[in-house]
Amino acid sequence: METIDLLRQRIAVTEELLGVVKIMKTLAAVNIRQYLRAVESLADYHRTVDMGLQIFMRQEPGELPATQTRARRWGVIVFGSEWGMCGQFNDQIVGFALEKIRELVSRPEDCVYLAVGHRALSRLEEEGVAIREVVSIPGTVSGIAAQVQGLVLTLEEWQNQLGLDRIVLFHHRLVSKTQYQPQMVYLLPLDLKWLADLRKRPWPSRVLPTYTMEREGLFSALLGQLFFVLLFQAFAESLASENAGRLTAMQIAEDNITTRLQELRQTFNQSRQTAITEELLDIVAGYEAFNHQD
Repeated sequence: METIDLLRQRIAVTEELLGVVKIMKTLAAVNIRQYLRAVESLADYHRTVDMGLQIFMRQEPGELPATQTRARRWGVIVFGSEWGMCGQFNDQIVGFALEKIRELVSRPEDCVYLAVGHRALSRLEEEGVAIREVVSIPGTVSGIAAQVQGLVLTLEEWQNQLGLDRIVLFHHRLVSKTQYQPQMVYLLPLDLKWLADLRKRPWPSRVLPTYTMEREGLFSALLGQLFFVLLFQAFAESLASENAGRLTAMQIAEDNITTRLQELRQTFNQSRQTAITEELLDIVAGYEAFNHQD
């Protein structure tokens, strides 16, 4: 049986661990809010890019400038986490991505993979996937833009060097305060139906703005901005989902630690009561022995 001093030490350590878990829960809740606000603030920027494409489509009735090569190669970007303690977050997104790729691509060698987050990298490598590049996940909203800009440059380089004509993102998206689900988003090819709808959409004023830029250069610039918006959104939504997973994991940990702490305290009280009882019995026994000597 454990001594009272040892039980007291274990209770103190467990209480410290419980405090750490509560802090992590609070940080996860704060992070979820800030990343969701980033997604919401991105809506205006996304709308501006859409309006630029709408102007282009309404003034350019012909075919779109070439944005694809003839090769049928896929660029696959999987958004995971940089750190653990977020439940099945990485397992779910990697499993979802590989299942979808098996449905879409007949030859695995036609895919080029980029992992966002070293936990996603580890899970993909465990599944036997060769990763061409890995991108770290920023710790704050302010760090997302720089990572997205670098990622856009990487994708442009891949298009030129590897002949990619399909680029697809896999990331989690929050569906409630603590629940998320994986989703697949195409960067390329462009959704032609969506572009056709943009062309038909009424302009909000009487005068349609015009432009003087060269046609292909303007379309390429708008496409780059669209990539930026979609990648930024993927980062922010994935980070919000990661923190939701961490919040759930920490809640489970808090419940388990609280239960364990109650058990330790109960054992401590019982042991202390037993020790007190034994001391009293020793005193009584000593008193009786003293009386018998008289």
